[in-house]
Amino acid sequence: MLFRVNPEEFIIKVASIINDCKAIAVIKRITYSPTDQTFDTDLFTVDEVRGVVGDNAMESEKSLYDLVVIDSKGTEMDFAKQLESNTDVEVYTKLPRGFYINTPMGQYNPDWAIVFREGSVKHVYFIAETKGSMREVDLRETEKSKIACARRHFASLSNSAVKYDVVNSYNDLYNLVKNN
Repeated sequence: MLFRVNPEEFIIKVASIINDCKAIAVIKRITYSPTDQTFDTDLFTVDEVRGVVGDNAMESEKSLYDLVVIDSKGTEMDFAKQLESNTDVEVYTKLPRGFYINTPMGQYNPDWAIVFREGSVKHVYFIAETKGSMREVDLRETEKSKIACARRHFASLSNSAVKYDVVNSYNDLYNLVKNN
């Protein structure tokens, strides 16, 4: 029916579905290998950090910046407050948008990089993605695919020394680094 009403839109939607299916098939077999490429440290200093304290930002003593700007008031703000107050956390940062992993579905930008106090947890270096809902049905196929790529990327990059996972609270993160 859509084809008759708007053939151009129909073709665009079908092409998008086909491309997503192709990317998902590639992701099932994707591997990452370390290269000599690095991100320039300017990535963390080039943009001015701007936010409104109490709205989309909070002051910090443990972050790379004096101010932590977050994307959502709920999950991310709560997570940042927990990182700030926990004694096992040495330093953390909300990763800038310019830090990304290339995937067949496009660029993927994890939320957080966290360094824990050595000796207090099993995984000292951790990259986290915070999601308000962890239910599979709430994550789009594209997001699930990018997360699968990120898991493979960090495992390959660091010989599993840098742990990556998706969490919805600091307690979930702590359980992962303490027990796994």
